[in-house]
Amino acid sequence: MAVAGKNLKKRNLNSAGQKTAKKARISVEQSEDELSGSSSASEGEDLEQALSGSDSEQDELDLSSDQDELDQSGDDESQDSVDGSDGEQEEGKKGKESGEGGQHTEQRKLLKERKMQRKSGAEVQQIKSLWERLRVKSPPMPKPVREKLCNEVWELSKDCISDLVLKHDASRVVQTLVKYSSKERREQIVEALKGKFYLLATSSYGKYLLVKLLHYGSRTSRQAIIDELHGRLRKLMRHKEGAYVVEDLYVLYATQEQRKQMIKEFWGAEYAVFKDTHKDVDIEQACAVSVEKRNIIARNLVGTITASVEKGSAGFQILHAAMKEYVTIANEKETSEFIELLEDHYAELVHTPEGAEVACTLTAKANAKQRKVIVKDLKDHTDNLIKNEYGNAVFITALNCVDDTVLMFKAFAPAAKENLAEYAVHKYARRPFLYILLGLDGKYFSPLVQKDLNRYSRMAEATSKKPALQRRHELLKRFAPVYLETISEHLSTILDENLGSQFVAEVLSSDELYEQLSKDDVQKYQEIVSQIIAFYKGDISEKAHPINTPFSARLLKSLIQGGKWDSKAREFIPLSKVEGLGQDFAQRFYDDIIDSSNLLEWINNKNSSFTVVALYEVLSKDSKSGFSKDLKKIASKITDDEQNKGARLLVKLLNSKH
Repeated sequence: MAVAGKNLKKRNLNSAGQKTAKKARISVEQSEDELSGSSSASEGEDLEQALSGSDSEQDELDLSSDQDELDQSGDDESQDSVDGSDGEQEEGKKGKESGEGGQHTEQRKLLKERKMQRKSGAEVQQIKSLWERLRVKSPPMPKPVREKLCNEVWELSKDCISDLVLKHDASRVVQTLVKYSSKERREQIVEALKGKFYLLATSSYGKYLLVKLLHYGSRTSRQAIIDELHGRLRKLMRHKEGAYVVEDLYVLYATQEQRKQMIKEFWGAEYAVFKDTHKDVDIEQACAVSVEKRNIIARNLVGTITASVEKGSAGFQILHAAMKEYVTIANEKETSEFIELLEDHYAELVHTPEGAEVACTLTAKANAKQRKVIVKDLKDHTDNLIKNEYGNAVFITALNCVDDTVLMFKAFAPAAKENLAEYAVHKYARRPFLYILLGLDGKYFSPLVQKDLNRYSRMAEATSKKPALQRRHELLKRFAPVYLETISEHLSTILDENLGSQFVAEVLSSDELYEQLSKDDVQKYQEIVSQIIAFYKGDISEKAHPINTPFSARLLKSLIQGGKWDSKAREFIPLSKVEGLGQDFAQRFYDDIIDSSNLLEWINNKNSSFTVVALYEVLSKDSKSGFSKDLKKIASKITDDEQNKGARLLVKLLNSKH
């Protein structure tokens, strides 16, 4: 029985050895496939990080993963053959350990043989050994040593470079060579790869090398790459790997003329083949030739856009440029279908100038139902939308076009309530809230921005029913309490910034806002005025005192004067609705903050002297105010300092009165 058990054990071990050997061969193939997969998974990582992988380390990973399979296989086979005898189990373990060592050595040998059998296998192994030295960054390698290594790598690779560039490990070698080589060597590499740029663009590994050539290459080499890809851009935009290469080429490396030509390829084959003939033709001129020509161009554009959006490329700037061309020529029906195509993708448009223009145009031309879809898509990205240089124009267009102001408030108020203190001091994020407050005031919106936003307003006239002023006042009525609540809670933080101080001045000096306030909101408004007065208490000789910032004097001057300077009319316009500013604020500020005890100190401080000038302009007209009497008493003590322009102006005003 024991002999039979041993014979059975022997047969099982032989069978296990055969299966294990078979698994070893399969595992080597699988390990290489997995190695390629792992490289593909890391495509989106930084190029420098992609260069840092070691092929020898990958080989060890292959072996260790395969060995785990061998261990598991051996365990399963030996478990099946156990007959309950401890002695036999011990003998099986020894046999298994011996088999594992042999299989491990055999697997290493097999893997090495497979690599050497590949095309240019011997050269690749030699090149990779040089590359391991070339790619070292720390400690820094002397330039002569690096040049010598580059020359050695080039001599070995120049005859087989086309075989290297599509392999995951060897492609890294060429990338490093491009990075560290001279301009002349890079030109040689580009020359050697001519005819393969399209193949590189569609390769999981080759695309990184192509991007390196674009980054480090000369204008001539970039033109050579563009010329070879010319006529294939529409096809590349539909390719998973190629789309990223086209995007990088368009955004980072192409000139303005090259960009125009790249977009014209999306019009159709005629404009790709005869590019010189249509060099100076824009899309409106091309469509004006005939209705049939317009239909062909529109069909080609929307076909490429649709395929790219479905592939997940809706955020690409080159695609936004193509969309901009399409919405320029699209009729009402095509625009409506295009709005439906981009459903759930509007947030991907707003980060580029072309994409923002597309989003603004579609928002302006959409009907009420379609606008709800657009607002729904944008509201989940409110923070990025408002802070973005181009996205805030999309938000302003929505505020200016969407008649359903309740919908707009519900969609964007939560983010405003949470982040308005941050938005108020942000260069771009404050613009939509200033629009609600002031409209397209030239103080905050440049003529170019005004021109664009007014153009979208004219587009919206066909679909928007409410007058623009009514729509803005409805929004102001809903957002005004949010403004006041934010300012009250974060006053010191907002007033510490120039833009924030300006925002507070505009909110408090607005008749339009004050008219929209409820009784509770009016009380909140007056509380904020009191908070501002209290904010400036303290010793102004201390550097940390808020008056020692120049924008504080501008805020106080605005509140003391109780009005605004109209730059167009070149006159001061006093507030007619707001209560608590102007003379009332000036008297309160003097009584609570300055008074006779430190009036001279405020005048002799160059940062606060203009505040006293503003007080003089308002309170000197009131004979009951103690300010004028206090000022007369210390007039002779005012320091004549050339740097203190406010004090010198005050003395001039006092002398002119007498």
